[in-house]
Amino acid sequence: MESLVLGGDLGGTSTRILVVGTDGREHGLSTGDGGNPISRRAGAAAALGDALRRALAGVDPGQVQASVIGVAGWSALRTPVVAAQFAEVWADAGLTCDPGYRSDLEVAFAAGTPEPDGTVLVAGTGATAGAVTGHRLTRTADGHGWLLGDDGSGFWLGREAVRAALRSLDAGEPQGRLAGSVLAALDAAGTADRVPGAPSRSGVDRVIQAVYSHPPVQLAALAPLVSAAYHDGDPQARSIVERAAAALLATVGRVREEGQGTPIVLAGRLTRDTPVGATLRTLLSARFSGPILPARTGVGGAAWLALAALDPALATPATHSRLCR
Repeated sequence: MESLVLGGDLGGTSTRILVVGTDGREHGLSTGDGGNPISRRAGAAAALGDALRRALAGVDPGQVQASVIGVAGWSALRTPVVAAQFAEVWADAGLTCDPGYRSDLEVAFAAGTPEPDGTVLVAGTGATAGAVTGHRLTRTADGHGWLLGDDGSGFWLGREAVRAALRSLDAGEPQGRLAGSVLAALDAAGTADRVPGAPSRSGVDRVIQAVYSHPPVQLAALAPLVSAAYHDGDPQARSIVERAAAALLATVGRVREEGQGTPIVLAGRLTRDTPVGATLRTLLSARFSGPILPARTGVGGAAWLALAALDPALATPATHSRLCR
């Protein structure tokens, strides 16, 4: 009977499960709802259970001999209630091996390179960096959440965009590209005072009401407005992008020495084809040596780590290329 391994990637927006053979060949794949046990505590375990059932639909669960599952918010699994919920869905799926829950930073790093050591930065709604040694996370920086940190993240961009719009309203200035798009998105457009130099309190109040009537993390939805305004040459957007990239660079600098030549893996939507990502890569190249690599599919990185857990000889560059393409 062929041995199989399971890789998982549980994020805030989706849960992905991949089952592969020892040669890296796919035997099952599924995508479901978000499985972050912090941000989606009520439904995280159910999302994992559903994804497991669909990925294992044509597979004998007894064949799965090793597993690695990257979890955003994995510290919540230390909570007894949450741990019990996850253990129940794991058992219900017929799996007997250890789930191998690990930080999403480790999985993201493995999704970018087969090298054992280096640095990883994840910048999406939140932002955090980590040092990796022997495929294990040894040190982290930021990832402190919207209230205390996540500098340069999608949330940070959205908050800075709203603050820029509020400053324009306070000063009675004409609305620029960024401020105008933010006010429109918050259904507060057309509220600026028509008298030059006289700030519109009604506009400010409507912006504040719109923001405070939703969970703070939803400010991340405004991040694309910064990118769009940046491409249109808006000076406020340019300032925000430059400050975001500088903040992310500083986060990386807290876990990486400047003389290191190991890879730097970038993960998360902000590190991709965005103004922040482009600016960040320029800053990283100027300050650090070592290749700067994009993280590929996180679930592929998890499956590759699961192969290594089963037998280190199986985790070859060839299987990495197959799983993390």
